[in-house]
Amino acid sequence: MQIQDLPFPDPGVPDARSGPRFLWWLFRNQLPGQLKSLAWGLLHFASVASLPFSVGLAVQAALDRSGGRLALAGGLMALACAGNAVGDTFLHRAAVTNWITAAARVQQLLSRKAAALGSALTRRVAAGEVVAVSTGDVEKIGWFVEALSRFTAAAVTIVAVCVGLVVYQPDLGVVVAVGLPLLAVAVLPLLPRATRRADVQREKAGRATELASDTVAGLRVLRGIGGEELFLDRYRRASQEVRRAAVRSARMWSLIAAIQVLLPGLLLITVVWYGVHLARDGRIAVGELVTVYSSVMVLTYPLRHFEEIAMAYSFSRPSAKRAARVLSLDRATDTAGTRDAEAPSGDLYDPATGLLAPAGRLTAVVCGDPDAAGRLAERLGGHAAEEGTSVLLGGVPLDELPLECARTAVLVQDKDPVLLSGTLRELLDVPASGAVDPRDALDAAQCGDVLAALVQGSLGADDPMDARITERGRSLSGGQRQRLALARSLVTDPEVLVLDEPTSAVDSHTEARIAQGVRALRARRTTVVFTSSPLLLDRADRVVFLHGDTVAAVGGHRELVRTEPRYQAVVTRETEAEAEAQSAEVRSEDAGLPGGAARDKDGALSGDVTRKPGDVTRKKDGALPGGEGPKRRDAAPGRLEQLEEIEEFEELQEIEELEELEELEELDELDEIEETA
Repeated sequence: MQIQDLPFPDPGVPDARSGPRFLWWLFRNQLPGQLKSLAWGLLHFASVASLPFSVGLAVQAALDRSGGRLALAGGLMALACAGNAVGDTFLHRAAVTNWITAAARVQQLLSRKAAALGSALTRRVAAGEVVAVSTGDVEKIGWFVEALSRFTAAAVTIVAVCVGLVVYQPDLGVVVAVGLPLLAVAVLPLLPRATRRADVQREKAGRATELASDTVAGLRVLRGIGGEELFLDRYRRASQEVRRAAVRSARMWSLIAAIQVLLPGLLLITVVWYGVHLARDGRIAVGELVTVYSSVMVLTYPLRHFEEIAMAYSFSRPSAKRAARVLSLDRATDTAGTRDAEAPSGDLYDPATGLLAPAGRLTAVVCGDPDAAGRLAERLGGHAAEEGTSVLLGGVPLDELPLECARTAVLVQDKDPVLLSGTLRELLDVPASGAVDPRDALDAAQCGDVLAALVQGSLGADDPMDARITERGRSLSGGQRQRLALARSLVTDPEVLVLDEPTSAVDSHTEARIAQGVRALRARRTTVVFTSSPLLLDRADRVVFLHGDTVAAVGGHRELVRTEPRYQAVVTRETEAEAEAQSAEVRSEDAGLPGGAARDKDGALSGDVTRKPGDVTRKKDGALPGGEGPKRRDAAPGRLEQLEEIEEFEELQEIEELEELEELEELDELDEIEETA
């Protein structure tokens, strides 16, 4: 596998039972690259280790005044240098390739898992942990996978040199053969403590990252409430904790590094002292002493790979454990797509709650618990966070469809959609049916002022589609971000579109126009909107009220406001007792209406009404004759404002229609004048 071949066509199914198992799985899946790195490593370390023999041979040849052996030693030295250069170059190339491919494989596995789990991922794992795994942890995992082959080459070289020294000079070779393994294992007692300190540092760094991401995400709100300094102090404290943990961890690793320098030095002194003693006794030649001395000195280089592999494993083990935890998560209702990849159509039905969204209709869902509404919206799109009965689309369980097919059929836009950085054209360049033009979607979502703001903030962008959007749309207001996200969802034109509070940050007039635009653009398409806004509810074909986990009432918005106190309490933000009292008052008024009088759809009186002298008849809007103000006894203050918004928008629509009629009449008069002339 070469770097230019990334990404992998299939990254495979990881062994996520534990961190060490995951590391071993990565190593096995890169076995060809590891063998290549091992081969180049053996060439490199063998070339380095052969230099002392060449030097010792040259020294002894000079003492013996042997030109032939001196030339041979020079040739061997040149060959060792060439092998060292070639081996080091290609070892580095192979090692970096292994590192990058391992990191890329882990990132690809994490991205696929995030795509498969959807919003359920952050419900089960903290967002800061996911960020830490996909950034810093990926590099540490790749480091260990890459270092393993180099460590193996270094270990093989050390064993070979020790055996060679024992054969070449048994007296000194035995000392080296006994001393080097002791040096390699001398730091093992310190590794558990160093690992624990590294784990603490990782944990504190993850918390600081999560705090920083949450602070940045809520920066606009923090500025509004004056909480910037408070959260800045919290991040300062978290950052200082990370610094202190990093210093404690670095102290332990510096101690290990010092031991790795001190002990080889002591071994070298021992070899020299003992070798000089043997040379005085005439038991070894000067060239042999130089060879053994040079070998011990050179072996400190491959010996350092023992320290590196220990450090790499200590850092990568907790990282692999976190990655394995994320990769071990599965969809709560995953059946691996037992049906054919064919998107169904028809009614959307949730057996768990009894919610039915008829095909081709705009269905509004009112739920008193926002969290329960969010979970239901996710379940409707096949993103269930817990096991349960599958949602049916046209009688077909979504969980039995391939994931890609289910996501194509049902699109869920959550209440906090994310805008990626880039141009507006790139934002709207999403998988879509092609039936909806992006500009029509922007018009339906009432994005006119958003486009103007984007053009103003982008230099040299004459076309709004070329205007740039900052990361997460931070330069835009909450309502502007909502409208752009809604336009993106409308462009996809799915069979079923589920919107969770799509206009919660939009003013009432814009909200009413959005409701009208979405209704027109999504004609003959199934749309489900979770909302408690009367402006949206009043324009829905069907309103479903959920109380708890089941459907409690179905009907029109105005009908449910009059007949269902619990629905009225959610929509008007009253208590159920107040809503019940007002509904009872309305029913008592209706019971006391004379003759054939009744209330129409809007709550106005209709039919024959016989009034007694002195009776006062209310107008349709609830006002009394003679210019008296509105006196709706059946509406709470919150509901009164919402009903006034609806009627105000209807009056604006009537005014616009009158203006259009006047323009047509003027055109007709101009045509008559022209014909007369």
